[in-house]
Amino acid sequence: MSELGEWGPDPDDIDQPAHDTAAATNVTPAPGELFYANAAEFVTDFLAPMYAHTASAWCPQWWKHAEGVYRLEALWRAWEYLRQDPNTGASVWLLNHCDPHMAVLLSTDGPFKGCNPGDGHVDGRAKRLKVEVPTPGLFLNER
Repeated sequence: MSELGEWGPDPDDIDQPAHDTAAATNVTPAPGELFYANAAEFVTDFLAPMYAHTASAWCPQWWKHAEGVYRLEALWRAWEYLRQDPNTGASVWLLNHCDPHMAVLLSTDGPFKGCNPGDGHVDGRAKRLKVEVPTPGLFLNER
């Protein structure tokens, strides 16, 4: 655990964050306040240093992959919530959120397939699943 009371890479052991985060200014946010401003800041300042050893299936332009954005946003939101639990929050986040999502994201057949840290993003890969419109009335409007 870092001296900031937040779990994850110790800021003294990694390069300076690219963003103006609470970690960079040594300010611990109040309960209920966000530690990172957004998913991009979370990925850059927290996940990237922690997962540098598994970068073979990573896309440096991860934000161009809809599934990648959705999963990384979910990871960030779960981290923001669970970081406030000093007892088991880190373990719950790692086991129930981080490990499953990162296994998919970094899989050789995952959303970043074809991309890699050295060559970067590969355009033209992202396609939609083919879907046909269901028969009208088959699904109720549940709003």
